[in-house]
Order: sequence, then structure tokens, then C-alpha cells
Amino acid sequence: MCNDGEKIYSLVQKLFPICRSITGEGVRETIKILQELCPELEMKAVASGTKVFDWKIPQEWNISEGYIENEKGQRILDFSENNLHVLGYSDSIDKILSLEELKKHLYTQPEQKNVIPYVTSYYKNQWGFCMTQQQFDALMPGNYHAVIKSSKTDGVLNYCELMLPGISKKEVLISTYLCHPSMANDNLSSVCVTIYLVKWLQTIKKHKYTYRVVFVPETIGSIAYINLHLETLKKNVEAALCLSCMGDDAIFSYVATKYNDTLIDKLVVNNLKYSGRNYKLYSFLERGSDERQYGFPGIDLPAGGVCRSKYHTFPEYHTSADNLSHISKQGLQNSLDWLKELICTLEVNAHYQVTCMGEPQLGRRNLYPTTSQKNCYGDSRVIQNFLAYADGKNDLIDIANYIHCSAYTLKDVVAVLLQENLIIENSVKQITKNHLTPPRLSSSRKALIA
Repeated sequence: MCNDGEKIYSLVQKLFPICRSITGEGVRETIKILQELCPELEMKAVASGTKVFDWKIPQEWNISEGYIENEKGQRILDFSENNLHVLGYSDSIDKILSLEELKKHLYTQPEQKNVIPYVTSYYKNQWGFCMTQQQFDALMPGNYHAVIKSSKTDGVLNYCELMLPGISKKEVLISTYLCHPSMANDNLSSVCVTIYLVKWLQTIKKHKYTYRVVFVPETIGSIAYINLHLETLKKNVEAALCLSCMGDDAIFSYVATKYNDTLIDKLVVNNLKYSGRNYKLYSFLERGSDERQYGFPGIDLPAGGVCRSKYHTFPEYHTSADNLSHISKQGLQNSLDWLKELICTLEVNAHYQVTCMGEPQLGRRNLYPTTSQKNCYGDSRVIQNFLAYADGKNDLIDIANYIHCSAYTLKDVVAVLLQENLIIENSVKQITKNHLTPPRLSSSRKALIA
């Protein structure tokens, strides 16, 4: 697979300084930059005050300036140096305060003295600043000038989406969030990996599934999106991936769906178990991103969370330490490659049925050694095992689990056996009603599974 890690990292660098929140100019600026790479992305808007299920779209928040000055006029904290310094969705303030009054509006991470915490107050009107514990401890008695120039006005919540139609109307949903300010792993890494995943998908002329890719503000954005598209999502989505924290070099992580019994659960666990990657599995009880919304009762979409270091689990999480040095080009590349593997596996996953009675003669098809000798069977054993379980009851991932290998590695076996007319796709009825003629792989499908 080509190396896109450097390009993804450069995109993260470009987006990193932008102050994003759940609404506002930062989100729009980010989406416009993504559209430069992927013009097909459509920016959408939901007006402030719109009711979405039990929630309401908040007013749009924008900020131009924020600082604290001491009595000498020296700025001890400045939003222009790090946009985590101001409480997310903070009210405006321009006031002289005593140190005791000011401290009521200051937030730190006491156990990590050198980091600025990321703190928000989306649904309660208040103002505040965030600083390191060292800065806090160094504050001297006296008066301070606190200034935040921000606005809350009736506006819109923006998100963007892209549809990549497939042969089938059945969908794979890929969702990530773009609301956080300057944090590299959470979640610029996933936003930028997703764009390059889309660019790769666009090179495949024909794919089985339709791909629905959405970039939303976390929680309120996914709730609004589901509210707008619930009927279609429930009807069409067969698998959903919620992407977050995909830029570091840590192990791979997966947050299961509610009952851990969907196609996406089976796919990811098989891949991680047999791919040689270090990984950790989490239950739905440990969820924390938009898989919460997609899996809520009544919505019940099969959405699993995929990450490197899972949110909440790494010390840099939601602090200024989640900066550009916390992610790597190789980490981004490895995440993209992993997602490609998952999608390639989905594309070839089907219930396969052998076409002959009795074990086929593989030797005359050059799929088995023509001379019998101990320890010379090699890949032919995989082919034999695959055919033994290709009874129409098992899909590709089931077969892979029975024969103890990654379903992704079986894509070449599938291609060969389809080409030799030794199997048919038993679930091909999603695409065509003709079950009598073994399906031939198109050149584009061959490219996808190659």
C-alpha cells in the first residue's frame, strides 16, 4: 500500500492551529480545507434552536481574543498562543478581578503540572480560562485584567458528508468528529486519516457497498445527523465505524457494539486476532465517542469504535500534550492501512458455496502439489480448509475464524476459487438474482482485493 503517512501528517499540521468547537468559524474553516483535498464533500448546516431528539442545537460560538494581564500589564496567558487557554464556549468578559475572584474561573490539571487542560461548557453560560498548574501556582496576589472577546449568536451547526454509491444500496457508515481545538491525536488524526481513506475509496470504480462518510461535531453533531437520516440509516447501514485517536504509535483498540454480535464486531476482532497487531478490546460499557449515539435504543446501528490509544486512556488526552509530537507519520500510515484492510475484507465478505460434489481436484488447476510428499502442501491446505467450510452457511469471516486466520488474507483464495468456478457467492442476491452462473470478478473488484 502506498505511503500516505507524510501527507496525512502535513494535513494535521495545517489544521492544528484552528480553534474548533461544536459550532463556528473554526469548523467551517476546517471543512473548507478538507474540501480542497476532496471537493465532493458537502458542507451542511442545522440552524441554532433546531430540536434534535431530546437536544437542541446551541447558538453558534466564535472567539477572537482572550488573555489575562497582571497589574504591570504583562500577559500571563494568551489565547493566541494556545487556543486551549480559553474555556470552550466561554462567555465574554472584560473585567478587573482580584486573584481570589479570578481563581474561581481557572482550570488546571493538578496531577499533570505542565499541561493545559481542554475544558468546555457548551450548555451552561459561564466564562473561564485554562492554564498549567505551574502557571496557577505562580500567580501572585493582586488584581488581574481578564478579557475574552467571544460571541454566541443564532447561527448554524455545520457538518459535512460524502456518499460513494456502490453496486448495492447497503451501506458502510464511516463517522468521525471535527469539533476539538488544537489536539492532534484526538481528533485531527482521525479526520485526516478519513480523508485519505476516502481518496483511496474513490480510486475503486466499483465497490459492493455504498459508503457514507460523515464529519460531525461529536455528540450533538451525530445526534443531529441521526435525527435527519434515521430511517435511511436503519434501513441501509450494515456496518459502521466510529473513528477516533488514530495518530499515535500505540496498540490498536476496538470498542464493541452493545451486544458484540454484529458484522463489524466479527470483522474487527478477526482482523486484530490474526493480523499480528498488538491490540486491546473494549466492551460497549467503555464507550465514549459517537458509538454511544449510533447504538442508542431505537437507533441501534451496528457501530463499533476504532482507535489506536482509546480516548480517556492516554495521559495526553484532552490536554495540550496531545500536540504534533504525540502523533507520527508511521502511526497515521498504519491506521490508514488497517482501515483499508477492514474495508477490503468487507468487500469480499460473503457466504460462499462450493460448486462441486466431493472435494475438487486441485492438482489439475495448479492449486495442489502434483507429487505427494510430507510437508509440501503449503497454501493448498488453506484452500482445502476454506472449501471444507464453504457450505453456504458461513461467510468469509466465519470461515477465517474456523481455520484460524485473518479473513483479509483469504481474499486471494476467494479470487482464485471464483476464477476457477469452484465457489459462488451465496449472498450475491443482494446484487443480482442470478445464482446459477458463478460470478466473475470485474477488474475493479480484482484491484480492490489484490
